[in-house]
Amino acid sequence: MTAADVQEERNVATREAGDDEFDVSEILQRHAGQRGALIAVLADMQSRWGYLPEEALRSVAAAMARPLADVYGIATFYRAFSLTPRGEHLVCVCLGTACHVRGGPGVAEEIGRQLGIQAGETSEDGLFTLETVNCLGACALGPVVVIDGHYYSKVTRPQVAGILADAREGRWGSADGTGYRLPIEVSCPRCNHSLLDAGHPLDERPSIRVTVNYGEEYSHVRFSSWFGSDGLEAESEIPAGRMTDFLCPYCHQGLTGTDACPECEAPLATMLVRGGGAVRLCTRWGCPTRRLDLP
Repeated sequence: MTAADVQEERNVATREAGDDEFDVSEILQRHAGQRGALIAVLADMQSRWGYLPEEALRSVAAAMARPLADVYGIATFYRAFSLTPRGEHLVCVCLGTACHVRGGPGVAEEIGRQLGIQAGETSEDGLFTLETVNCLGACALGPVVVIDGHYYSKVTRPQVAGILADAREGRWGSADGTGYRLPIEVSCPRCNHSLLDAGHPLDERPSIRVTVNYGEEYSHVRFSSWFGSDGLEAESEIPAGRMTDFLCPYCHQGLTGTDACPECEAPLATMLVRGGGAVRLCTRWGCPTRRLDLP
């Protein structure tokens, strides 16, 4: 069964449920009046159907009074969009310079061999589409493979079978079976001292240790160094919702910056990622926001 066959089965199920096959009215209404609404509309369509159907693109062009050529141009410019059905899981392998010299082409070849496809193709069972890109912005962690937005770093050929099994079973390879498989090494942006604490591991990796100040109280706090894991230990109980300050346990300088959390608008604390980039954590205790910014 091809990816197109799988998609047609989904479309039949949708029609049998009583919904229009490619009704974009709700998506258009959600983004009405927004700046840059066209890209947001296409992103929602891609998320809903797994690709951008021609019928839906024509409906969007008519509803937004845009030439179909403009809509098509946007749809083909961004790699996140596809005009043909993709597999249930999108496998993306980085072949940029750093990943290339560390074995990225071999990893892509092994994934293709195990799935029986080449880059740009979809497996016969409709489960996997394989793509390659020139850079994913995580050069220090290469070779990098991304499946449905979940990162695997420093991938080798022998790991490919396990990674594909993770995707089939919805087990993304982090210690708790969820989230991103992306180990990070962080340091203080003030003194550059590593914040990893090998003596107190979390999720079977060295934890990230910081000092947290809340009111007149202080506590050592340890976070998982698997980005995407919610592993956390605090030496004392910190009330949920309490505003805190994050401090380096070595130079005692503040880690809290001026960037605001998109969820609760509290300040974000910043730590540098080895190899480039930064990880940012919300300083409102209990807020789950953790952001990874890679160059």
